[in-house]
Amino acid sequence: MQKTLLAFAVSVALVGNSHAAEVRLRILETTDIHMNLLNYDYYQDRSTDEYGLAKTISLIKAARSESKNSLLFDNGDLLQGNPLGDLVAKIKPLKAGETHPAYKVMNTLQYDAGNIGNHEFNYGLPFLKQSLATARFPYVNANVYLDDKDGKNERHAFTPYLLLDRKVVDETGQSHTLKVGVIGFVPPQIMSWDKANLEGKVVAKDIIKTAQRYVPEMRAKGAQLIIAIPHSGFEKGELGDLAENAVAGLANVPGVDAILFGHAHAEFPSKAFASHPKVNLEQGTINGIPSVMPGRWGDHLGVIDLKLDNQSGPWKVVDSKASIRPIFDRANKKPLVDADPAVAQLIGHEHADTLSYVRGKVSESSAPIYSYFAQVADDSSVQVVSNAQIAFVRTAVQGTAYEKYPILSAAAPFKAGGRQGWSYYTDIPAGNIAIKNVADLYIYPNTLKAVLLNGAEVREWLEMSAGQFNQIDPKGAAEQSLINDNFRSYNFDTIDGVNYDIDVTQPARYALDGKLQNVEAHRIHNLSFNGKPIDEQARFLVVTNNYRAFGGGNFPGVNGSKVVVDSPDENREAVVQYLTSIPKLNLSADKNWRILPVAGVKLRFLSATAASKYLSNHPGIRQVKDNGDGSALYELVN
Repeated sequence: MQKTLLAFAVSVALVGNSHAAEVRLRILETTDIHMNLLNYDYYQDRSTDEYGLAKTISLIKAARSESKNSLLFDNGDLLQGNPLGDLVAKIKPLKAGETHPAYKVMNTLQYDAGNIGNHEFNYGLPFLKQSLATARFPYVNANVYLDDKDGKNERHAFTPYLLLDRKVVDETGQSHTLKVGVIGFVPPQIMSWDKANLEGKVVAKDIIKTAQRYVPEMRAKGAQLIIAIPHSGFEKGELGDLAENAVAGLANVPGVDAILFGHAHAEFPSKAFASHPKVNLEQGTINGIPSVMPGRWGDHLGVIDLKLDNQSGPWKVVDSKASIRPIFDRANKKPLVDADPAVAQLIGHEHADTLSYVRGKVSESSAPIYSYFAQVADDSSVQVVSNAQIAFVRTAVQGTAYEKYPILSAAAPFKAGGRQGWSYYTDIPAGNIAIKNVADLYIYPNTLKAVLLNGAEVREWLEMSAGQFNQIDPKGAAEQSLINDNFRSYNFDTIDGVNYDIDVTQPARYALDGKLQNVEAHRIHNLSFNGKPIDEQARFLVVTNNYRAFGGGNFPGVNGSKVVVDSPDENREAVVQYLTSIPKLNLSADKNWRILPVAGVKLRFLSATAASKYLSNHPGIRQVKDNGDGSALYELVN
C-alpha cells in the first residue's frame, strides 16, 4: 500500500513538472517625451541627435525583435513641453475628430497602455480628454477622482487600473494567457500646480495609499503580474502624505512586480542612485522590485526583462534585469540609432506649422541673450522675463486697490544644463527675436499670478531660493563647488525690484522640502528697496507664475492664499507683449543681486563649454578647464 501511494505521489509530481513552464517577458517604457516626437530642437531651430521619440522608436523595434514576448507603456508628460505641443493646444487647436500628433505617432507603435503625467493637465481637462480620446490604447490613473464636494460619492476621473489578457509563448513554444495588471499614478501636487484648471473639478490622493488599496483588488480579480506606472520620482528619506516622489514607498507595497517610473527626468538604474536605500544597480531593483526610469524626451528606452514560471501553480517572477538603452553616446558625442522616418511623414504638416509659428519675429535685440551663467550672476535671460512680468501687472492693477503697492518680479532660469544636458541653455544671438526665442526664454505654459507679501516674506522667499548653493567653508579647501546639484534651477528665483547679497558661507536656511532647518542662518544680506533697508512690514506685489503662487517648490508662505492677481494669461504671452512693445531691445541685467566673495576660496561651478564665447562680457567669471563632454569648469573671480 505504501509503495502504491509513493508511486502515485511521484507520478503526480512528474505530471505537475511536465506542465511547468518558463516565460521570458520584456517590458518597455517611454516617459516624459514632452512632445519631442521628432529629433528637432524648436528653440534652436535645428535637428538633434540627443533626443526625440523618432530615435527611441528605433530602440523599441530592436528591443522587440530580441524577445518573444514584450509589452510597451508610456508614462506621461507627453502632451506638453515644446512649441509643437503649444501649437495643437493653443495656436491651431485640435478640431473635433482630429488625432493629436502624439497619437498619430504612438498609435502606430501598439502601446499596451499609457499613464497620465502632471503636465498633461497644463492645458485643462477638456483638451486632455479630447486628446486622450484619439489614442488607440488605454490610459490609467488611480489617484485622481472627480470632486464630488463631500467625498460621499467617490468616482475616478480616469480608469484606475487595467487587467490585460496577453498571449505569451514559453521557452518550449507553448502559448499561455497572462493576465497583466497595470495601475498608474500622478503627483498629488497637480492640485497646486494646475489649480486654475483642476480646482472644483477633481481631487488627487496619496500615491502609496492608493496603491495599497488597489493592488490587492487587482490580485483578487486575477492579475498574475502587476506593473505600477507612477509618474513620480525616487527620493531618499521619509515620505509624508501626498509625497510627490513616491517610488521608494511604492516598492514596499506587496503585490507590485515591476515599477516604470519617471517625472524626475533622471535615469535608473544609474550611478546617480548608488547611495539610495534598497537599490541593486546591477539588477536594476528597488527593494527587490525591478524598476526603470528612462530619462526624458526619448533619450533612453527603459527595459525590464522578467523570467516567469508557474512551477508552483500561479505565475511568479523568479528573475529580473532592468536597464536603460540610450539613443546617444554622450562620452563620444555620437548618435547610436537613426531616426525612424515614419514620424516625419506622420506629423509633417504639424511640424511645418510649428516651424512657421516659431519663426515669427516679435522684436530685435542688440545683444545676445543667454542663460549659461544665470545660476551665479544676474542674467539677461531672466531679466527680460522679470521686466515683462512687471509691465504686465502694472497694467493689470491700474485702477484697483493694488495699484498703490510696489511691484517686484520673481523669475528663475529654466534652461540651465545639469540633468537636462550641457546643450540645455538659452542662447539667442543678437538680431531678430522670434516666437521660438520667447518659448526658449519661458518654456512652460504657466499662467501669470501676483501675490501680496510683506518685506519679511520677500526675504524668506529669497532665503529659500538661496538653497541652490552649497555651504562654503572659509577655512576649507581652496577650491569649492558652488552649486547644489539637487536644487532645481527652476526653483532658483531671483527677485527684481530689490537689491541683495548672498552669503554662501552660511548654511541654507530651508531644506529642499521647504522646512526651516537652520533657524539662525541667513544667507540674504543687505536686502534693500529704493536704496534703503527693506521695511519688513511694507507690502509688495510679487509677480510669479501659477506653479510658484500655489505652492510649487515649497516656498515659505507662498501657498495660494495670497494671490491677488489671478490672470489666465500665460507668462510667455506677457513676454511676447513686452518684446512687441520694444521693437529694438537693448537689454542687460541690472545686477540687483550678487554672491559675496569668500576670501581664500575659489567658488567653482559647471556650465556649458559653449559659454566660453561670452566670457568677455563677464569679468567676474573665468574658465578653469574644458571637461571635453560639453561642459566646462568655471569659477567666480573676486
